[in-house]
Amino acid sequence: MIFVASFLVQGALRSGYDPLRHPVSSLSLGPEGWVQMATFWLTGLLIVAYAVGLRRARCGWWTPVLVGLVGVGLVGAGIFVADPISGYPPGSPVPAPPTAHGIAHQLFSTPVFTALPAAMLVMTRRFFRSSERGWAWYSLLSAPVFFGCFVLSSLGFNQNPVLTPVGGLWQRLTLVVGFSWLAALALHVRRGP
Repeated sequence: MIFVASFLVQGALRSGYDPLRHPVSSLSLGPEGWVQMATFWLTGLLIVAYAVGLRRARCGWWTPVLVGLVGVGLVGAGIFVADPISGYPPGSPVPAPPTAHGIAHQLFSTPVFTALPAAMLVMTRRFFRSSERGWAWYSLLSAPVFFGCFVLSSLGFNQNPVLTPVGGLWQRLTLVVGFSWLAALALHVRRGP
């Protein structure tokens, strides 16, 4: 939950930044951008270590691989700075022209928003097979909620007139759903079967 706490605090303190409108990745822009980049790296490395732990906890192969991809994606997203978007930083053009760094950032971000719901679905199957119905339903419902929020945020960031003012909100909901599921799974796996 370091990631969520970091983007909430940064978003509240950053001048010209609107958490309802702008993506979390935009926090990597400007003089204070190193904080978000470090947050990407730290969270990504912790998630890669978590993926190793999931494998050792006998969560199969696919869930650790998918969760590991999420971690690698976050590390990569922290290496490459996002492009300006939706008028942030102030004075940037709308739409801003894409750069190599921004494209690399988006490519590394992709597993965060695709591999994580896939891991939820893989664990849904495992939970149903082990008769852990509550966990199975939690995972099964989390995946489409996560992906649906992601789609709405993407439409907002692509300047959909209705969703642009709340694209950042939808992305934050996406991340809270995803990281909450990861945290809950960690606690569940730690307790054992």
